[in-house]
This record gives sequence, C-alpha cells and structure tokens, in this order.
Amino acid sequence: MKKSLFIFGIFCTIVFSNLAFAQAVTLKPYQKGDWASLTKSANGQPLAIHIWGVTCAPCMKEMPKWGKFLTKNKSDRVIFLQVDDVPVSVIEKMLVRANLAQANNYCLATSFDEYLRYEIDPKWRGETPITILIDRSDKVERVVGPIDFSDLKKWFNR
Repeated sequence: MKKSLFIFGIFCTIVFSNLAFAQAVTLKPYQKGDWASLTKSANGQPLAIHIWGVTCAPCMKEMPKWGKFLTKNKSDRVIFLQVDDVPVSVIEKMLVRANLAQANNYCLATSFDEYLRYEIDPKWRGETPITILIDRSDKVERVVGPIDFSDLKKWFNR
C-alpha cells in the first residue's frame, strides 16, 4: 500500500509540475523607445502587432480567437502588446486562458501615456484593440477593432 501511494505521489508531482511549466507565461517589458526595435524585428517578413487591454471587453472576447489562429498558423509572426495598467498576474491569467502563454507577449513597463501612444502611431487615439500590420516592404496598415482572421491569413499569405 505504501509503495502504491508513493508511486501515485510521484505521478501527481510529475503531472502537476508539467502543467505548471505548460502554463508559464513569457511576458516582456515594453517602454518608450521600444517601438522601433519591435517593428524592425520583422526582418522583411510580415508582422502583426496586436495592441490590447485586459479592461477592453472586445479584446477579452477576441484574445482566445488569436490563440486559435496562432495554433493553426504557427509560422505567422504576431506580437501582443498589453497596454492597461493592471497587475501582471491578471495579464498572465488572460494569456493562459486565451492559449497565448507562449506567444510573443509584451506589457507596459510604465504607465501608458501620450508619448508611448504617439511613438506607436501619431494618429492613434489609444483605443483598443488595434492591430498594426507591417508587410514585407514595411508598408503599415492599421485595423482598429476586432480583426477578421480570414483577412489576416490572406494578408500573411500575400
């Protein structure tokens, strides 16, 4: 009995530790001056930068759809930038629920202000969600509001 209980304990430890590692969220800090390096990371490949917020209802509804999109389209380059001033634990929970824990995730290292917004896009008023698409020739398109994922896939395939 003790041996089976010991084996069961080891089994549970392995299972739960694997679950913990599977749920670890990669979240990098974003601050003023980072936009240029973020956009240059495309290296001539199409890049979508999705700006979202935990307090944005359309964002919360859309994020699981992003998770499904990236599961099916692993080679498409997408960066997620969370811009709300909320605890990191709240962001991490949302990313785990959306199946985006291992995506290319950023969150603000400072408060969101006009300087950050202007650096991203002088015409942007700060509404979320917004997706900024940068194609192979560095042409920029902006989609304000939820994205149409079939259109996004076509854009990546151009």
